Amino acid sequence: MYTFKIQDDLGAYDRFIEENGGQYIQCSRWEKVKTTWKCRFYGGFDGEKQLLACLVMERKLPMVGKIWYGCGGAVCDWKNTALIEEFTAFIRQEMKKHGATCFITDPPVDLRVNGEDREQGHALHSALVGMGYKLNSSIDNYTYKQPVQLFIPLRDENGEAIAAEKILKKCDKGVRYSIRIGEQRGLVAKSFTAADIENDPSIMDDFMAVMRDTGERDSFVGRDGDYCLKLLREFDSLSDLKLVYYDKALDRRLQEERLEKKAQALAALEGATPQKERQLKETIDSIDKQTEHYEKRMAEAEEFTKEERICLAGGLSIYYAGMGSCLFGGTRNVIRNNTRSSHYLNYLRLKESISRGCEVHDLGYVIVKKPALNEDGTLGELVPQDNFKGIYEFKKSFSADYHEFVGEYVLVGKKMRYCFYAKLMPFAKKARIRAIRLLRR
Repeated sequence: MYTFKIQDDLGAYDRFIEENGGQYIQCSRWEKVKTTWKCRFYGGFDGEKQLLACLVMERKLPMVGKIWYGCGGAVCDWKNTALIEEFTAFIRQEMKKHGATCFITDPPVDLRVNGEDREQGHALHSALVGMGYKLNSSIDNYTYKQPVQLFIPLRDENGEAIAAEKILKKCDKGVRYSIRIGEQRGLVAKSFTAADIENDPSIMDDFMAVMRDTGERDSFVGRDGDYCLKLLREFDSLSDLKLVYYDKALDRRLQEERLEKKAQALAALEGATPQKERQLKETIDSIDKQTEHYEKRMAEAEEFTKEERICLAGGLSIYYAGMGSCLFGGTRNVIRNNTRSSHYLNYLRLKESISRGCEVHDLGYVIVKKPALNEDGTLGELVPQDNFKGIYEFKKSFSADYHEFVGEYVLVGKKMRYCFYAKLMPFAKKARIRAIRLLRR
């Protein structure tokens, strides 16, 4: 028999989250980010020993009533079905006491990894359905975390940290090339804190310029600069805003060095041995190709006559409980194909996760099409939406593992009000996205 209660000691709550593989969206800091929600912190105990922690957020919606959301599911041993069953009974009682319409949760348990089934995921699905949870298989109704994410393991089977260079060797050839030549094309990266941005608001302006361009291409979730700054403030030393700039002045200096090297190679051709002559001609050809790319960069950046430094890419990350999470990120349309700044940025974010001792680097989610259901009731094949196929391929090019989770589950309290929620939420989401796009324009 387990006991469950509201946990007032948030220090102890957070320590349990951190020590048991929780996520940043499950810790008490999240309450200060999601201020429009009312948060409750539940703990589950076997005597004095804590076995479970769960952040439950509450929000009131017109005609729908109180929606409860368990961020990332509970932090616990999901194989302990007795614990989950008793916690479910407890949540039912709490929903009834507080008049909640439904409780939504998304357990971070793999259904498949790189297309291969995971026994624990299927077992958990069967257990949850048996306890009265309904799988929310309509992707249009997914309002939070999607059931697909791409992770890069940062430790080997012995628990030893893997060097970034070793991970890079497994990446696609195009990624390796882009990262290798990034600095040769005038790319410079910088990390910023909330204090930096408060002293210089133009930093956030640069980041939001990136996000606006990216959003126009890929329909990313719209967030304003205040929200991003709030994340940086609340997670302070655990967060990082990284920007990649194209430095035109640096690019010019590098080009001058290349041309000087070419002149020396041309001068050395006279009287060179056949073998040396081949080497010199290869150097000259390489510089000529780099010069061609350089001239294209200068032409594309010509309108930025007054700017010697142009922000091309940016990403906001949080490093919590052994996981480096890429929350937001993208690239501007300006000279993005010539510099491949997105590859450069993501490799630097990966290195940051490694330097902070993380075990996993989370590249983020991919939004998928509405899946069919398998005969056993689990989610069928998950295929990226058309406007996310490019993002999916980009993330896979970093040798990332494709994790499909068991899904988002709903425990219904008030059936009529939940019906309103299920029917109206997709329309509300679409209207919100349209409004965001109009405001951007």
